[in-house]
Amino acid sequence: MGKKKAIPPVILLLTLLIVLVYIFLPIHKVFIFTDYRTDHPKTYYIKMKDEQDFQIRYVHSIFLTDVLESYRVTGENTIRLLSMQYEDVGIGLPGYAEEGETLSVKDGVYTLTYKHTIIQSFVIFVGDVNADLAFRYSGREIDLKKYLTRGNSYTFSVQSLSLYQMMKGVNMNG
Repeated sequence: MGKKKAIPPVILLLTLLIVLVYIFLPIHKVFIFTDYRTDHPKTYYIKMKDEQDFQIRYVHSIFLTDVLESYRVTGENTIRLLSMQYEDVGIGLPGYAEEGETLSVKDGVYTLTYKHTIIQSFVIFVGDVNADLAFRYSGREIDLKKYLTRGNSYTFSVQSLSLYQMMKGVNMNG
């Protein structure tokens, strides 16, 4: 009768080490929404693919028209502002370009284009109104109000998370 071979302790130790590294090493690049100004912030994330461009689409609370903000993730997990498109000029929707920006109008749509504006993060407020707020990425549109709490603010950024950190957050990929 054959004798069973025991797995050498070195193999077990290496396997355990690889699993632990995979669980705790921040290697998963995500778009992350973190509760703003709270003692115990919850995190909500969308796992990134190869695509670097994303958009946020919302309905302006006064004009009730779509606003489309376009961004690009840079290699340093920073966010480059690309453009903002809207149909009406007013609060939060400028009728002129400032330094480093250009404003054009075509078919009644204003397009504000940013030259080299790069930021680490920004705060997004989820209004307690029945108006769209969506995140567009890689051919999908995610309804942010399905996951985020109305009336709350969230810090939006791009980060690398570990599998453990992702398990503690809310996956918005669906």
